[in-house]
Amino acid sequence: MYSSKKIFQLIISQFVVFSFFVHAQSGISPVDIERAGQSGWQFLKINGDARQAALGGAYTAISLGDASAVFGNPASLSDVKNINVQVNALQWIADINHQSAAIAVNFGDVGVFGVSVAMLGYGDIAETINAPSGTSGTSPLVTGSVFTANDIAAGLSYARKITDNLSVGGNFRWMQQQIAELSMRNWSLDFGTMYYTGYKSLRIAITARNFGPDSRFGGWSEEFQTESDNVRMPLDFRAGMAMDFLDGDGGPHLLTVVVEGDHPNDGKEKFHLGTSYAFDKTFFVRVGYKFNYDVQRFTFGAGVNYPFGETIGSINYAYVDFGELTQVHMFSLGFSF
Repeated sequence: MYSSKKIFQLIISQFVVFSFFVHAQSGISPVDIERAGQSGWQFLKINGDARQAALGGAYTAISLGDASAVFGNPASLSDVKNINVQVNALQWIADINHQSAAIAVNFGDVGVFGVSVAMLGYGDIAETINAPSGTSGTSPLVTGSVFTANDIAAGLSYARKITDNLSVGGNFRWMQQQIAELSMRNWSLDFGTMYYTGYKSLRIAITARNFGPDSRFGGWSEEFQTESDNVRMPLDFRAGMAMDFLDGDGGPHLLTVVVEGDHPNDGKEKFHLGTSYAFDKTFFVRVGYKFNYDVQRFTFGAGVNYPFGETIGSINYAYVDFGELTQVHMFSLGFSF
């Protein structure tokens, strides 16, 4: 059994490793190059859980004790008490539909296992072709036909409490992306840790998501005499901390503040700040802010837990401001058995 001091040293060393990855991955300072557009599989960045979204996307050090942890920090799955089911739905920007669902089951000392699926549908897209040579104008011509595109990811997850203070977890996912008649498949791994420091409720956490090989939409093209480019995975490293307030007097009020740093491999570093207020573990109000984003900024949401029989249900809502683009409304429905 590790002592608390040794475990704390382990977590600190993970922060050092995280910092190393941040600098090693960049190669060139983000001031000089932001690496935008250098990876694919962008739908993996969408977290459909309304509670995590309402906190400004600062999910790393938040443990909600439910199956949607597979879409954030998989180490938080270890807080599932028995069986939990989560269903999430939202309409993304440009009328893109996103649905996800997860189930987690606690097997005692063995750990917590989960399964999940996430789907993204782009709807009907108008087909266009280049204007024939010799015709006036250079704008693409609409053919009158339509095509569609969709993404899907299915995953298996596992988490376990190593000690009362330390939890670890991971995801394995299979995914497919299809555009018209073209498609590609791939797999990815996620890792996460959650450590309670022993100082009041302060916890720190690290996640590393979307490890996987490059993929291609197709092989050799006789028409273009080349192969399609490699599509890189959107690697994402995060470190965060959270702490509860108003919980020392045994009253019904609980205030949680979470901060998080995010280093993607295809964009500039970002920061997330979230605050959640809970009354009697039944009614919730959440607000958040996203820093260093091009359009995403303010978030807020609310939720309620309601018992019926031996089951506890939950309904949660989140609003995400996309600035000039649109606003996104997210809904999550959950059941704990």
